[in-house]
Amino acid sequence: MNQTTKAQWAPYDSADFANVKYPYLKKVGVIDVGSNSVRLVVFDGAARSPAYFYNEKIMCALGAGMARSGQLNPDGRKRALAAIDRFVHLAKGMGVPKLTAVATAAVRDAVDGIEFCNEVLEKTGQKIWIIDGLEEARLSAQGVLLGWPGSYGLVCDIGGSSMELAEISGGHVGKRISSDLGPLKLLEIKGGQKARLRHIKETLHKMHDALGPQHNRLFLVGGSWRALARVDMLRRNYPLHVMHEYRMSTADIRDTIAYLGDHDHDQIRAQAGISASRMALVPYAAEVLKRILSVFKPKDIALSSYGIREGMLYEEMPQDMRDRDPLIEACHFAEMKDARIPGYGMHLFDFVKGLFPLATDDFLRLIQAACHLHDVSWRAHPDYRAEVCFDNATRANLGGLKHSERVWLGLALLHRYKNSRDGSPFADLFTLLNEKQLQSAEIIGKAMRLGAMLWISDDHMHAELTINRKRQKVILELSSDMMPLFGEVAQARFESLAKSLKLAPKVVIR
Repeated sequence: MNQTTKAQWAPYDSADFANVKYPYLKKVGVIDVGSNSVRLVVFDGAARSPAYFYNEKIMCALGAGMARSGQLNPDGRKRALAAIDRFVHLAKGMGVPKLTAVATAAVRDAVDGIEFCNEVLEKTGQKIWIIDGLEEARLSAQGVLLGWPGSYGLVCDIGGSSMELAEISGGHVGKRISSDLGPLKLLEIKGGQKARLRHIKETLHKMHDALGPQHNRLFLVGGSWRALARVDMLRRNYPLHVMHEYRMSTADIRDTIAYLGDHDHDQIRAQAGISASRMALVPYAAEVLKRILSVFKPKDIALSSYGIREGMLYEEMPQDMRDRDPLIEACHFAEMKDARIPGYGMHLFDFVKGLFPLATDDFLRLIQAACHLHDVSWRAHPDYRAEVCFDNATRANLGGLKHSERVWLGLALLHRYKNSRDGSPFADLFTLLNEKQLQSAEIIGKAMRLGAMLWISDDHMHAELTINRKRQKVILELSSDMMPLFGEVAQARFESLAKSLKLAPKVVIR
C-alpha cells in the first residue's frame, strides 16, 4: 500500500476506542472479501479482547479460475454480491454503527476487481477497501498480536490466491512479503505436481532471502491452515477442539501430511468437520507448509484464529490498550456483565493468592482470571453448574491462553462448584495437565469455593489464606466482624481445601 492509499485507509476512527478507562467496545463490523470466502464478523464486548457477537462465512471462490481468465469467477462474483448484500442488512438489523469491508488478493488482482467493488457500492451502499499484499500481511500479523501480546516469530497467512509472511517482535510488525502461493492459484499451475512443487520451492527461497532467518515460532493464519490442524487433531485424537493456540511440531505436520496421503479425504473431512470446498484445497496448502518448514525451520508451530479482521481492530487501539492483558480484560468484562457482585473477583484473588506465595506472574494471571470468572455462571442449574463453568472456560473466545491453561482454568472453576472431579465427562481433557497442574487447579477452585462464602464487601473486613509449611498448616485469618460468615458450610469447605493441600486447617481471629 503506497503512502497516498495509506493516508486514506481509515477502517475505524479512534472514537471507537477513546474510552480507555472503561474499554467496552460498541459493536464493530468487518466484511472480509477473500479469494475463497466472504465473511462477516461483528465484534462486541471488551475492546482489548473482543467477543464474536456474530460470525458468518459464505464460500464464494471469487479467485477460482483467475489464472486463466484474469477475472473474478462469475458465479463466485454473484455469490459474493449476494453475501455482502445480506451482511449489510444483517449489520443494520444488529445496530452496528460502522461496517467496514476489505478485499484481498482475488479482487486486487482481477481486471474486473474495481468494477466489482463499484457494483457492490451501487447495489448495497457498502464501500470496499482493496488492500495490497504487504498491508494484508501487516494486518494479519497485528491480529496475531491482538491474541498474543509480546509474541515473536513469523506469521504466515494463507488465503485462496495469496500467502503472506510477516515477522513480529516486541509488539510490532517487522519485515513482510506477499506471494501467489494460495491454493486456488497453485491448483491452476500447468505441469502437474512437479511444476507446482518447483514453483513453491523457488518462491519460498526468494521469500527467505527477503526476510532472512526466522527460526522462532511460526503462527499460522487462514482457513486452509485451520483445516489442516483439524486433520492433525483427528490423527492425534486430540481432546480439545479449539483452533486458537493449538500447537504442532514439525514432526506432527509431516505425520499429518502423510496421513492425508494414506486416507480417504471424504472420510477425513466428515470426521474432522471440514467442508468439501475447503478440503479440496488442503493438499495444496500442505505442500506449501511442508516447504516452509524445510526453508525456515521454525522451533514450533501455533494456530491463530485471529488474523486480518482482528488486525484492523488492533490498528486503531491506543498503545496503553494494546499493552493490556487480553485474558484479564475478557474475564473482567465477563464478571462485570454477569456476576452477582461485580468486582468481587479481585477481593477473591487477594484472598486465595497467599496459597501460592512463590507463584510466577504467568500463574498469578491464571488465578486472577479464574477469580474474575468464579461467579459468571450462577444462572446455570446447580446440578450442571460445574460442567457449564468448565465448558465455558475451555471453549470461550479468550486470547493469551495455551490449551493446557484453558483446561487448568476450566478445572479450577469446576472445583469452585464441586469438590471432586471423579466421573467428570471432561476427563479426557484432564490429560493435557500434569499432576502438579491438576492439584493446583483443585486447590484454587476449593479456595474460591470457600471465599465465595465470605462476601468481603468492606475495606475493614479482612480474610486471608496462608500456608505454614514448617507447621504443616493452612491458616485462615479472619477479622472478628467476619466470624458470623464462617458458618458450618464454610468450615466444611475450609476442611476440604486443607485436605487437598495435605495440611491441617487452622482458623485465626484478629
